[in-house]
Amino acid sequence: MLPISNVVHSPLSHVRAQRELPYFIEEDGAAWTPIGHNDAITWPELAPLFRRRDPASVERHLLWLKEHGVTVIRLMLEYCHGEHRYLERPVGRFVPNMVQFWDDLFRLLEKVGLRVLLTPYDTFFMWIRWRHHPYNRANGGMCARQSEWLISPEMRAAIKHRLAFASARWGNSPALFAWDIWNEIHPAHGGGDPASAAPFIEDVATWLRGYEKDRHGYANLQTVSVFGPELINHPSLSEAIFRHPALDFANTHLYESGTIDLPRDTVQPALAVARLMCIAVEEAGGRPVFDSEHGPIHSFKDKKRTLPVDFDDEYFRHIQWAHLASGGAGGGMRWPNRHPHVLTEGMRAAQRGLAEFLPLIDWPRFRRRNLSNELRCDDSGLALVGCGDEHQALIWTIRTDSLSTEGMVEPRQDARPLKLAVPGLQNGNYVVTTYDTVLGSIAARLQAVSTGGLLEVIVGPVRSSLAVSVREAEQNGGGAAKSQCGLRTLAP
Repeated sequence: MLPISNVVHSPLSHVRAQRELPYFIEEDGAAWTPIGHNDAITWPELAPLFRRRDPASVERHLLWLKEHGVTVIRLMLEYCHGEHRYLERPVGRFVPNMVQFWDDLFRLLEKVGLRVLLTPYDTFFMWIRWRHHPYNRANGGMCARQSEWLISPEMRAAIKHRLAFASARWGNSPALFAWDIWNEIHPAHGGGDPASAAPFIEDVATWLRGYEKDRHGYANLQTVSVFGPELINHPSLSEAIFRHPALDFANTHLYESGTIDLPRDTVQPALAVARLMCIAVEEAGGRPVFDSEHGPIHSFKDKKRTLPVDFDDEYFRHIQWAHLASGGAGGGMRWPNRHPHVLTEGMRAAQRGLAEFLPLIDWPRFRRRNLSNELRCDDSGLALVGCGDEHQALIWTIRTDSLSTEGMVEPRQDARPLKLAVPGLQNGNYVVTTYDTVLGSIAARLQAVSTGGLLEVIVGPVRSSLAVSVREAEQNGGGAAKSQCGLRTLAP
């Protein structure tokens, strides 16, 4: 076995999830929000780190992400699209070049101040290219078929062995946000039986938690991701995904057919995200929930079409605000589905804009519920998405009546201010801040009063889209708040 690397820790601290708090915090109680994307060890921005071809370029890229509000990257320990990025080959022998890659990446993440959501297996290409994988019995592995992955005792032992190696080597790093212990868990991985998910989670997650507490005195957060449409095909999976007691937060992949996966405009996919996240928030109850994969997968993979940059930037921006306003933690994590496989500069600008908005909500005290079906305004050309509790609310509004022939929102120059009604807030005085999601800047600050559990305020006009924070005046009077990405301060 290779020696344990000597990772030099940065000021990062471990991320926690508290009972009945649907957002994440750091060890000192400060809010931490996942803003990020999916990347891969073979894709252009991280590939130069393999065999240390150009570590400096990867460090510069990570710093650029940090400057644009990114806090986390989702990665898989191996990427089986080809033959040269297996973590083990054969089973139980950890490939030195791959281990070196991860040693170096964790050092860089700690140095820069970013985190990783880490999943041990690339189950998509592992399934498609199973005949090549080292875990295939034909190659000296444990399983003859993919349908044995979740239920084979030998496979379970191999999974634990991989997680033990990874946790011993990198699990004590504060750059590790959480384990996604199984990517897109599926009944087909367990003999076609949806009931195979819960005992797999119980076994592996409980074992990993105990292993980490014994070794590190601390257990990293855990989740299991799911391909969202499978929750429709197999509703019984919801109990394991959203509420399994061995998991710390819930994770879905939003690939709804005909809207998110094949966008014809930039509004309907966002409203689909709002609808799906409303369901996810209700299912998850008081624990955090977010989408860790979304994007135009059908357009890209099956139709062989890369979306035009301007269209894709707007599609991305609308989705991230719908996700946040629905009660999700952060803006969701895009799978690039572009050629090359990287996010655009416009998407990074949108993430920076989201990060700048975050201090307008007191996340560690926000026990939100979804309000999208209860919000009201007097402009019929707008859709409203939001969440709130008795002390705060977050609303995102988007025009639905001004789409261009290309499916993008044409700003309504004739839009007028609107009356917005927000229910559920206790009586008292509030600060209402409107935020231009296109420019990424505050548009206005207003005073409002909630009476009889209803706050009404005149905002806007909304020419394309607008985010609104509503916060008790007493809580919002403490001076400037620092942005997560450290770009500037936002004072009430």
